[in-house]
Amino acid sequence: MLRRLYDWVMGLAASRHAPKSLFAISFAESSFFPIPPDVMLAPMVLARPDLAWRYAAICTLASVLGGILGYAIGFFLQDVGIWMMAATGHSGGLAEFQCWYGKYGVWVILAKGLTPIPYKLVTIASGLAAFSFPMFIIASVITRGARFFLVAWVVKKFGPALLPVIERRLALFAGGLFLLLVLGLTASHFLGGSSGGACAV
Repeated sequence: MLRRLYDWVMGLAASRHAPKSLFAISFAESSFFPIPPDVMLAPMVLARPDLAWRYAAICTLASVLGGILGYAIGFFLQDVGIWMMAATGHSGGLAEFQCWYGKYGVWVILAKGLTPIPYKLVTIASGLAAFSFPMFIIASVITRGARFFLVAWVVKKFGPALLPVIERRLALFAGGLFLLLVLGLTASHFLGGSSGGACAV
């Protein structure tokens, strides 16, 4: 099923409705759709490198708007949000994310929003945990924009030769973000941050 969805998304990338489809896929991926928009963004940038930044901006805007929907599902429709997390293999997601948010706050969104970890889990869990909505929006814009503009830059600059390593580049960038997270947590500890039990991984 995932393979069919992947092929369908790739087909959309070659159509005249590609920008609208890119917006729709980016929006849906932030709350319920399983295929990330990167698989559509990359071939579109290859076809029109002069529009790379426009396509990245479309992804960012749509992803943040879709994230708001995911947040709303978790905040207003908690039973639905819990069911959606359980359906994706994260049945203990609420308690886990509440623990992470309590300890690390906005860093959770920054770290998980950039990586290939399904962003829908972050958006729904943010609503379930009643995380600060303004901070959620700011973090989403930063982390989703960084991810999509990085993909667009790599494809625009290096072309198809480096498409197979785009995810590795994202992982490397995410590793730096996680290092920043560790430094932030260390500083918080020495500045008198609260302590507590370990969160589930």
